[in-house]
Amino acid sequence: MESSMPSLLVISALAVLAPLAARGIGRVLRVPIIVFELILGILVGPSLLGWVQPWAFIEALSDFGLALLFFVAGTEIQASALRGRTGRRAWIGWLISIVAGIAIGLILLSGEAAVIVGIALASTALGTLIPILRDAGELRTPFGQSVSAVGTVGEFGPLVAISVFLGGRNPGLATLVLLLFAVIAGLAVWWAMKVPQGRLHAFVDATLHTSGQFAVRLVLLILAALAVLSIALEIDMLLGAFTAGILWKLLMREADERTREAVDSKIEAVAFGFLVPIFFIYTGVTFDLEALIAEPVLLLFVPVTLVVLLVVRGLPSMLAAPAGASGRERVAVMLMGATALPIIVAVTAIGVSEEIIPSSHAAVLVGAGMLSVLLFPLLATAVRGTGLKRDRSRPIEDDAA
Repeated sequence: MESSMPSLLVISALAVLAPLAARGIGRVLRVPIIVFELILGILVGPSLLGWVQPWAFIEALSDFGLALLFFVAGTEIQASALRGRTGRRAWIGWLISIVAGIAIGLILLSGEAAVIVGIALASTALGTLIPILRDAGELRTPFGQSVSAVGTVGEFGPLVAISVFLGGRNPGLATLVLLLFAVIAGLAVWWAMKVPQGRLHAFVDATLHTSGQFAVRLVLLILAALAVLSIALEIDMLLGAFTAGILWKLLMREADERTREAVDSKIEAVAFGFLVPIFFIYTGVTFDLEALIAEPVLLLFVPVTLVVLLVVRGLPSMLAAPAGASGRERVAVMLMGATALPIIVAVTAIGVSEEIIPSSHAAVLVGAGMLSVLLFPLLATAVRGTGLKRDRSRPIEDDAA
């Protein structure tokens, strides 16, 4: 434990430096903060300065950060974005992406390695896109709803695929286990929707500013319970974390708006102020830059993979663009849909730990994911440009009606 404290100190300093750097550069170019966290992690990691080495304690904190990231993504789901035309087209687009991704994986590799490549190429970083949409005031616009649908499907779909194809069971048995998890989670969701939660909301409100902090403690319990259930059933823990976020949102849906905002603020403080930065910085620390430098051909594959990601995931995402969207808006949806990283990190980590793929292949995929987070949202914003004011004033049409 003591040997990891200097590394934790460095990571804590980088977590403070990252938003300062993002704010400073933001005057010229808007760059997502996680890009700085990843780059700074690479800088201090074993591949360059060597100030931070992989440690079990920090890795555990990083795992908690990843779980909280998916929990927050679950709370950000907009049900209206998954209904009607938008939801159907988002799912159709993802199915095209996963088939194309696995096909490309089979051309290059075989077996489970091809599945890992396919899942990585068919993912979308909802947890990265939501803050960008929120800061731009786009969450409730047709464009924001389309991107939310693409992102939701692009995270939930890969999590299901990981649980079915990479759980160590044959797909048939894995599907049955996944259905068992779905039944248990479904019962919890039914309870959250049908049983009055007035007393829960009152107690949450009463402890908002006390040492009890019941809401935060309950969130951690729900997250831990569904994560442990996922682990016990030998499916991916992130599916449990994602489902926990959905469950918490349903539990608080009828609470006073002031209470919901206060609780959300506390949860985001724990997530984005503490654990999530550790996850992204530690991802940079463990990034195998040496493997890419040692094999220049692999380094060239990073931008190639970025283009493949744009084709495999970005192009099908355009199906979910708002009805009557302009060409610029469709291109922006394509770029947002191809923005991926957390799922890529998660699925390649499984591949490396299970010795399905070498760390050098994982570095290529993660490197492409890093570039997508850096470039695609910036390009999407630039492409839309003049259309922002017009689109924000346009009401959202419930196409499920």
